[in-house]
Amino acid sequence: MSAHIDNVPKWVRIVIGIFAVINIAYGVMCYFDMTILFHNATGLDLSSTALKNASYEYASRNLAIGLALGFVTMIKGAPEALVILTIVRALIELQTIILSIVEGNITAMIIVPVVFLVVEVFIVKTLIGVIKKEEELENS
Repeated sequence: MSAHIDNVPKWVRIVIGIFAVINIAYGVMCYFDMTILFHNATGLDLSSTALKNASYEYASRNLAIGLALGFVTMIKGAPEALVILTIVRALIELQTIILSIVEGNITAMIIVPVVFLVVEVFIVKTLIGVIKKEEELENS
């Protein structure tokens, strides 16, 4: 891991911190209200135990990713850790986009994961540049 963690641009840490807050808030909200995930128009029985468990799993995943992002951002974690966590979050956005397309549920709401994915790809590209610069400094 890299020793020069100060090289991560401040805007990257701020954006990742915002993503952390979003994940934490969404995870907590989903614990208390499943209709955020499954609105009444879906026709799903929200009293179903299986659906409740799936909702709690989804909420806990978002909460865990948010807490990890927040922890690594606040302690000024190494860029490698930020890259890994951002890639995990980007994979979830990609999954959301693919599921929306497969289900034929292409609405204006698909813009949110697309925008997040673009930002996350840009962050990963920026952090990989930071990691390369740090490795060059260490090797010289």
